[in-house]
Amino acid sequence: MQRVCWVVALVTALAATGCSVNKALVPTGGSRSDGTVELSYEIAALQKAEVDMEKASKAAKERCRAWGYGNAHPLGGQRRDCQQYSNQYGCVRYLVTVTFQCSGASRPS
Repeated sequence: MQRVCWVVALVTALAATGCSVNKALVPTGGSRSDGTVELSYEIAALQKAEVDMEKASKAAKERCRAWGYGNAHPLGGQRRDCQQYSNQYGCVRYLVTVTFQCSGASRPS
């Protein structure tokens, strides 16, 4: 019992002080007809992501412009999906996704 308590205390302490890592959002999905772009990154359970949202917005805008839209705006929030589950520790790796909405029609060239 004492060993279990020690492990729980250690995991809790690590979760509270998880290391920060730089992550880049990359296009992983979306819908041209709906005008949505999904950008994602993977992260371990105890890590905290540092994300450059300016780069992400630029990538989303480029995808939207390629589809004939003029701009892109984040819809707000993010979705976390478990990518790797451990019976002992629960989810240990997540896919984090941010959705952008394309807007406006691009100008004819």
